Amino acid sequence: MTRLIVAAGGGGDAVAASMVDAALYGDERPAVILTYAWDRLLIDPVPGPRGPADFTGLRLLAPGVFAITAEAEPIAPAGSTLPRLARELPQTLALIDPHHGVQGVTRQLETLIQHMAPESIDLVDVGGDILARGDEPTLRSPLADALTLAACCRVDAPVRLLIAGPGLDGELPAGELRGLLGRNVLTLAPEHIEPIAHVLEWHPSEATALLAATARDVRGLCEIRDAGLPVPLTDEGPTVHEADLNDAIGRNRLARAIASTTSLADAERLSREICGFSEIDYERDKATRLRTQPLRELDPTTALAQVADFEHRARARGISHTTFRRLTEALGLDGAQREDLRALLIADCPERYVAPLWHISPRA
Repeated sequence: MTRLIVAAGGGGDAVAASMVDAALYGDERPAVILTYAWDRLLIDPVPGPRGPADFTGLRLLAPGVFAITAEAEPIAPAGSTLPRLARELPQTLALIDPHHGVQGVTRQLETLIQHMAPESIDLVDVGGDILARGDEPTLRSPLADALTLAACCRVDAPVRLLIAGPGLDGELPAGELRGLLGRNVLTLAPEHIEPIAHVLEWHPSEATALLAATARDVRGLCEIRDAGLPVPLTDEGPTVHEADLNDAIGRNRLARAIASTTSLADAERLSREICGFSEIDYERDKATRLRTQPLRELDPTTALAQVADFEHRARARGISHTTFRRLTEALGLDGAQREDLRALLIADCPERYVAPLWHISPRA
């Protein structure tokens, strides 16, 4: 017997699930983590989630469910962080394929449960936007969470919902979540981060980066995403809370509405009706804009001057930290240049690297 963890979002939630799994259960018998291949455009230029047909080198884990192996590769032009995560995380990564809607995800879950007979099933969400109603003005990515929530509520097995890092995804403020959270089952600490610290050096997930930073006692106000959302880094950041699964589905209008869907297109349509948007539409629009923008060279002198100007303005907004994704997009650079910008900044001012974030000096 082993454990099954469902990562509510993409690869970032899978990294967080790996930390939570080791912290709660130890690392002698790593769990199976069921997760999306749904990366941001700086990794995957193709909008939306990937399915098994978008990879080579997968391994059949159970009928209709594939494991991402260390040898797996996304088929161009798609990109994915999952093969590298499969090489560097101790858990087995299984692929959620949402293209047949909630009913398809439910079948995958039921098959895994029948095949594995897991001793426990945890649904892990970083930030807590899985608890959203759907009409919150700060909500940005409700569809992936709604698909997994609805599927977990349909299976005939007990599922525990865990919220890691309340408010750290910048979607629902921690203050709005407090009344929805149950007991604190875990507070992540530096020793929980160190075993996968090497993953945080390269993985672009901002919410998981903030989760790791707060576990390392980083405090302040961090700016994330292309929109520059300010996220407080507080003592609540590294906490992991239980939440009631039935209460979550009762609040989440989108999850209830898509429960009988048989295609991702149907789920998207309902997201537009209930939330006013689909996050895949946002990715499509952004991808179109990015294709029309010329690729800019990363000139070190110019980039350092631009970062200094960004920091000057960020200080005026009260910002103390930011992510390398935010800096990359603020400078108008291509997502593929994120690692080069990161290396340049760390080499220039290593003391400002507060892993995995960039510290904005309070001095002008």
